[in-house]
Amino acid sequence: MAKVKTIAVMTGGGDCPGLNAVIRAVTKTAIAQYGIKVWGIEDGFLGIIENRIRPLGYREVSNILETGGTILGSNNTTNPSKYPHTNKAGKVEFKDLTASCVRTLKQKKIDALVCIGGDGTMTSAEKLAERGMTIIGVPKTIDNDLWGTEVTFGFDTAVTTATEAIDKLRTTASAHHRIMVLEVMGRYAGWIALHAGVAGGADVILIPEIPYSLDKVCDFIKQRNSWGKTYTIICVAEGAKEIGGEMVVRRTVAYSPETIRLGGIANKLAGQIEMSLGLETRSVTLGYVQRGGRPTAHDRVLATSFGHAALELVVSGKKNRLVVWKNNQVSSVPLAQVAGKVRKVPVNSPLIAAARGVNTCFGD
Repeated sequence: MAKVKTIAVMTGGGDCPGLNAVIRAVTKTAIAQYGIKVWGIEDGFLGIIENRIRPLGYREVSNILETGGTILGSNNTTNPSKYPHTNKAGKVEFKDLTASCVRTLKQKKIDALVCIGGDGTMTSAEKLAERGMTIIGVPKTIDNDLWGTEVTFGFDTAVTTATEAIDKLRTTASAHHRIMVLEVMGRYAGWIALHAGVAGGADVILIPEIPYSLDKVCDFIKQRNSWGKTYTIICVAEGAKEIGGEMVVRRTVAYSPETIRLGGIANKLAGQIEMSLGLETRSVTLGYVQRGGRPTAHDRVLATSFGHAALELVVSGKKNRLVVWKNNQVSSVPLAQVAGKVRKVPVNSPLIAAARGVNTCFGD
């Protein structure tokens, strides 16, 4: 096995708390334990395309463990295998720059690339692996929807933020006897809504995995009123939808690996409930607040463990693997098994059963 002399690290997709902890762990482990040179790629795959790659040392990664975001920047609209450019006729064409990206990395004598990201990042990374680049993936997403791992860093911080929002909304809902609908992120999976909803004691939790009936949600609210409950808290995932209905799309981004941007279900649902019941209803979309801020202790520990494990995979000669958390320990799975897959909440989840046990409504 050839000795690894140089690696690169990049963050792709949306930002989330804990990214800097991974960068720190990869860089410090590489330098201190193995004498490996580390490059940092700016703004995800766009940084490879534009050759914006800079050295990382102890100074660059000091005092970043507790900082949200990423010191390298990120990008969730660049797909190296489908990169847009305008031709002489003024029309947009697409180029496959995968081979060019690999050449850029090889010119820097980079032996392996540590990709920190979610399913979109891993799908693009797999394309680089097919061209001969050694890839080690680190699962990052607040949505917790990456296949192969039981948890991703960033998720715990996002759930904590959403739970605090529910706690704060409860006081207003109680004071004004309102129905409050809180929309949280999660894309096509309901992990954030489920965990924050349970932690915050939401009365109704709506997730993509369980299409809901508006009538049943309204009947539940009326039942609560008959019990003397003068307000209701609803936690809804952005990808939730009515039975036989469609998800609410906020906008589309034509050239992004993930073209659909969900959002607006809370506002829609609040209007429907107010019209149906005649009760004052308000909606709140938590949005990007969930991605920001200082990572929780849990996410700092998990991110550090993942970063260290990624570097250990590199020096042991492993190729094209994703670091995962499975059976209460760090492990890895083939990258090809992860690309393009989404991990959803099982409808028979024990947490759903526990929520139903305390009379939480899922609208089904």
